[in-house]
Amino acid sequence: MSAGNNTRLGILLMIATTVVFALQDGISRHLAGEYNVLMVVMIRYWFFAAFVIAVAGRKAGGVRAAARTRQPVLQAFRATLLALEICVMIAAFTVLGLVESHAVFACYPLIIAALSGPILGEQVGWRRWAAIAVGFVGVIIILQPESSVFDPAALIPLCAAIMFALYGLLTRFAARLDTTATSFFWTGTVGSVVMTCVGVWFWEPMSGPDWIWMGLLCITGALGHWLLIRCYEVAEASAVQPFAYFQLVFVSAIGLLIFGETIRANVAFGAALIVAAGLFTFWRERQRAR
Repeated sequence: MSAGNNTRLGILLMIATTVVFALQDGISRHLAGEYNVLMVVMIRYWFFAAFVIAVAGRKAGGVRAAARTRQPVLQAFRATLLALEICVMIAAFTVLGLVESHAVFACYPLIIAALSGPILGEQVGWRRWAAIAVGFVGVIIILQPESSVFDPAALIPLCAAIMFALYGLLTRFAARLDTTATSFFWTGTVGSVVMTCVGVWFWEPMSGPDWIWMGLLCITGALGHWLLIRCYEVAEASAVQPFAYFQLVFVSAIGLLIFGETIRANVAFGAALIVAAGLFTFWRERQRAR
């Protein structure tokens, strides 16, 4: 199959991406439990920035071409939003654990679908609205707001999901004038600057073994983004995106086996509703594209 239409390879790359990102989340949970979240994300972004600059340098026109944009404010804002979202999500890992955090975070595609109308002017039909409603019923089941033991910290991953959905919508909006390479470059460089300005004030000495974990965190971050880019290069996004839900499976396995987390019945049922609703919205998007 020709490049850009190899769905089988794209699916394999997406599954590999979810494995790498699940490992990244597990390492992030460990480091954030020992050190300040802002410092951990700052060091991760230093490596990320070096990675995007290296990638840009190998493209035609080099770094200058990658940095060229007619919407610098938008690009800077979306990059800052992603950096802050990562901080919020890693904080959720330390408070709620990997399983429950990702169970709630899985609703972000539904938030994108809901907001694509008012923000991007896209048409959202009744079927997709029904799927969105089902997905958010799943979120409510996970959060159990009526329960006497409701933990407000459960709202942290929901906040991260909203932030990531806004980032995704702004990325779509930016794509109307800028290339993917430009958006990727601004994401890494601006995020690095923002996190350095904030994180440098929370620097803590790190032990030798944890520097090894930090190195693995940086490597998995760069590898995950490279796999994702390669995935979208060889296959249509609508064909491979549903397989991104495998990250919930892999990250749950890490949470259960390594961190001793448990899966409550309401979390499993709510996550199943969210995933089913998300898969339906992807299917509808693919049908409409055809």
